Amino acid sequence: MIEINVNRVEGDCGFEATDANGHTIKMDTSPETGGVNFGVRPMQVLLMGLGGCSGIDIVMILKKQRQVVDHFSMKIEGERQQGKEATPWKNVKIVFDLKGNIDEEKAFRACELSMNKYCSVAETLRLGGTNLTWELKLNK
Repeated sequence: MIEINVNRVEGDCGFEATDANGHTIKMDTSPETGGVNFGVRPMQVLLMGLGGCSGIDIVMILKKQRQVVDHFSMKIEGERQQGKEATPWKNVKIVFDLKGNIDEEKAFRACELSMNKYCSVAETLRLGGTNLTWELKLNK
């Protein structure tokens, strides 16, 4: 079992989350809803987790295939459902941007495996009804 501790540390809605290894992130709500821009919005943390999860998968897959990744970044865009009290992610798109000595088929397959098989955050979002899409930019 994993334990995360979350404590209010700033204003009304500024929280700090700490994992078992002492790593922390700061979270807050928007100023319009009572926050003070102390940290990242919790729903944005979820998209950050998606990027981290899929990024780790892709790097590990390509590393096993002896591909050299010199640059790796992602752009993640999300659209939330409207008209509900809880507003889950409706559509999320990731653009993977890789540069290096990387075979295009291997890069595409690594992204595909991460997004459809290995990334637990992607699967969690999918099970919640999120439409996940992605694209690969290689050496562009």
